[in-house]
Amino acid sequence: MARNGLAKGANSGYITEQRERAARPSQSKGKLGKRIALCREIAREVAGLAPYERRILDMIKTGGSAADKRIYKFAKRRLGSHKRAVAKREDIKAVNSKMRAKQAGAS
Repeated sequence: MARNGLAKGANSGYITEQRERAARPSQSKGKLGKRIALCREIAREVAGLAPYERRILDMIKTGGSAADKRIYKFAKRRLGSHKRAVAKREDIKAVNSKMRAKQAGAS
């Protein structure tokens, strides 16, 4: 918002030109870059799932009415926080859907 040159009001003060500010590193924190995404994808392809991730995948496959809650509780115990547990659950669900799509395409 440009200043209006008046002494009072919302935009009070001497009229100055707004400078374009450089992006700070903290503004890009948490965003997944192309390189890191590729590295993680290759690592997942080569190493596969961890044992606890395979167990989560099995829970998804067996399903049941309270499967989501059980998966969440299991993941939270292993990973330590709500956010990580929910993210892991969604990640493994995506892996499961990819596997099912591959099987459907192959047959």
